[in-house]
Amino acid sequence: MIDIHTHVLPMIDDGPTTVQESLEMCRIAGNDGIKKIIATPHIQNGINDEYESNVLKKISMMNQLLKQEGVDIELFPGAEVYLNERLLNEEILKQSKLLTLNGGKKYLLLEFSFQWIPPETEKVIFELKTMGLTPILPHLERNITIQSNPGMLVRFVEMGAILQVTAQSIAGDFGTASRKCALWMLKKNLVHIIASDAHSPSRRPPLLSRAVRIVSDLLGKEVAGKMVSEHPKMILEGTPFIM
Repeated sequence: MIDIHTHVLPMIDDGPTTVQESLEMCRIAGNDGIKKIIATPHIQNGINDEYESNVLKKISMMNQLLKQEGVDIELFPGAEVYLNERLLNEEILKQSKLLTLNGGKKYLLLEFSFQWIPPETEKVIFELKTMGLTPILPHLERNITIQSNPGMLVRFVEMGAILQVTAQSIAGDFGTASRKCALWMLKKNLVHIIASDAHSPSRRPPLLSRAVRIVSDLLGKEVAGKMVSEHPKMILEGTPFIM
């Protein structure tokens, strides 16, 4: 399995606070059957060279440590980017090695508030697609506006956005409303990716298999498998997304 949305790097954002905690998260992921992880630290107010260099150095450091420790996991760079107008500057997106997932200049993981959906969301999806970028919209099942009106998601998908649901939402760990919305999205074929959005070894661990079992019972093993293997592989490799 491939996990495209994690906060697994140490001392970068609100993820692990030590290298050992980060290593423990990777061990948990490996034991769950995850082989590749995209580290997606939060980026809220733009990006600078120093921050990008720090993230890439920690990716390299962790990959070396994982190899030394015999943990069969490989980390790749990425970011969870909070939506703002500056990010629609094509030159910024082209120059950065970090903003797009695995630096492939194809897929951008966009973060929204859990409280509302920006009115310019459709415009942003359109403009990013025009640039050759496909936006991935994570954990919208936890968004209060979407929970009240999940039909909004249909338009986002029609415009070419990819929807990612958090594994713990499917399992009910984020409450009834998030689980109900996630299951509705699954039944309406609006979910493309399951990811962990992991932040810690205990409260928010990098686990996918429990959610995969639930989705397998709901939609079948083949559909569930695509959400954690085939579809994430396209994103990791920067190839065109095919349902």
